Amino acid sequence: MKKILFVGAEAMPFAATGGLGDVLGSLPAALKSADPKGVDVRVVMPLYGQVKDEFRSLMKEEYVFTVRLSWREQYCRVMSLNRDGVIYYFIDNEYYFKRDSLYGAFDDAERFAFFSMASLSMLQCIDFFPDILHAHDWQSALSVVYLKTLFSHDPRYASIRAVFTIHNIEYQGRYDFSILGDVFALGATERSIVEYGNCINLMKGAIVCADIVSTVSPKYAEEIRDPQYSHGLDPILRENAYKIRGILNGIDYVYYDPQKDPCIEKTFSVKTIKNKVKNKLALQRDLALPESEDIPMIAIISRLAAHKGIDIITEIIGKVVSGNVQLIILGKGTPEYEGFFYNLEKIFPDKVRAMIMYDRDLSKRIYAACDIFLMPSKSEPCGLSQMIASRYGAIPVTRETGGLYDSIKGYWLDGDTVMGNGFTFAGYNSYELLDRINAALELYADKDKRIALIEKIMNTDFSWKVSAEKYLEMYNSLS
Repeated sequence: MKKILFVGAEAMPFAATGGLGDVLGSLPAALKSADPKGVDVRVVMPLYGQVKDEFRSLMKEEYVFTVRLSWREQYCRVMSLNRDGVIYYFIDNEYYFKRDSLYGAFDDAERFAFFSMASLSMLQCIDFFPDILHAHDWQSALSVVYLKTLFSHDPRYASIRAVFTIHNIEYQGRYDFSILGDVFALGATERSIVEYGNCINLMKGAIVCADIVSTVSPKYAEEIRDPQYSHGLDPILRENAYKIRGILNGIDYVYYDPQKDPCIEKTFSVKTIKNKVKNKLALQRDLALPESEDIPMIAIISRLAAHKGIDIITEIIGKVVSGNVQLIILGKGTPEYEGFFYNLEKIFPDKVRAMIMYDRDLSKRIYAACDIFLMPSKSEPCGLSQMIASRYGAIPVTRETGGLYDSIKGYWLDGDTVMGNGFTFAGYNSYELLDRINAALELYADKDKRIALIEKIMNTDFSWKVSAEKYLEMYNSLS
């Protein structure tokens, strides 16, 4: 049986801020389901203050020990919980992790160095030594570096292979060299491993040390070797190109299920698409918008930031909402874009609703209600929203980048056969975006063609099943 340990900073449903949490909350169980007798999958993450009592009450204490990090010696308690056949371990240290937020603290470097050191140290305490350690993003990058350096003299650790997944290359864990020894417990021997651009770069260190470097889509695996997307790491990634793999993420088909979703007004499936419109009518009513089955509803569910394509949306969205459409925005971001959408609602009070917030349940209501979903990102490592929108029968309009390129293909008809599963464009400009929105609206007006495309969209498989099989193939290649 192959033993796999995921090391990551967040996991649904315990504590999460984005796509990384979705992956660590879904992929381990998908791997276990794909090969129940062939893999032993476990996950380790911090025990944050946000972890609810309903989960804490199910945990059991595995071990209490002291973690040494440079001159510091800190208490550590390991808790565990079995969920969907996967054992989740929680690193408990209230000084580091009982905070109001997961990230953004002044001492994040020390917090996640402690987490990485504790994740490796606990293995001998619980007597579990994996065949593969699979670390995710910069917060757990040091677990790969420590495995291949400080722990490499121990034969129990020396045989562990390391996979490092880049979910978003923009965030690399850059720090001044003054904390190399004091915080990270690394010396002159390890300096060259993490040194890059005249500073410490934890992601660079993990890339160099890992046996395989993976990304969350095949296209993104190509893009990050290009200076346009790499945020400065392209030379290192080109040097290590032989290690790089790209596997498209999936979504949780149990959590995102329009047939059973308790959050939406009326459940539906590909066989009962006619029920989808009842969700639009309910959302229109709740948001005090004119109620009509025939008005196309466009949705944006996103962080309101330029790299999410919000800058090119703002250039043309006024033209779009001047027509016979409704626009729903859900998300938070820069004050510039929050203010833009608030103002747009004031200009078009009967057409636009700007909800500047994060609300997971409300997002599912919007996915179920909307007809067209906009996601014109400048860069998108994988993207989950386009998959969720598809699951709920919304027609995606996306830019051909990263995981959007891998998951959404341009619509066209081959005779009566529907090809593609959305509307896509290549150049990063508002003119191409507007053209594709207009094409989607034109299709919306033709009910038969619209229903045929929605059926194709909803039948596209974005579950973890295919992805899990590809991950298992990748792990097996390390045998």
